[in-house]
Amino acid sequence: MFIRTQRLFLRPLFPEDWPQLHAAIADERIVRMLARAPWPYGEADARAFAAQPAGPGEIVLAITLPELPGAPLIGVIGLHHAGTAREAGFWIGRDWQGQGFASEALGAMLEIAATLGIGRIEAAHFLDNPASGAVLRRNGFAATGEVRPIACAGRGGEMVLARRYAVALTVMPALHQRVAA
Repeated sequence: MFIRTQRLFLRPLFPEDWPQLHAAIADERIVRMLARAPWPYGEADARAFAAQPAGPGEIVLAITLPELPGAPLIGVIGLHHAGTAREAGFWIGRDWQGQGFASEALGAMLEIAATLGIGRIEAAHFLDNPASGAVLRRNGFAATGEVRPIACAGRGGEMVLARRYAVALTVMPALHQRVAA
């Protein structure tokens, strides 16, 4: 799956992306805001993540800047199963934060989800990461009122309070349904 936004190109991660992935995420200030990435984040972690195929019904996309030489990987966005819900997650490398790239990538992911017939997406952010909450709200997510602890691999498994959000999508007919009609 590939999608072009105004400034970004979202594409699948490839095994050969591991060096750029590692360079972008191997920053404790980023990893400590992610539930599933370990710290320290080593080359082996980047190799394994870049080579791992997305699970059934999951989407994992590299966020790249196509206007720059080599279209550098600046982050990752994904949609995965969390129990019975679909949950969005994202991160942007330190050098690229504060420029609206996370909001733009999340908006594109929501378009993809709606096209695939997904009607609701959930997400969460640690309370000490209000910037991610702002990204969610800019994309129509509303706080559910739930704050609960989530294990954070980047903090050694520490339980960290996270605020939950959800957004209802205007579901579009899935592409395969349109083709079959």
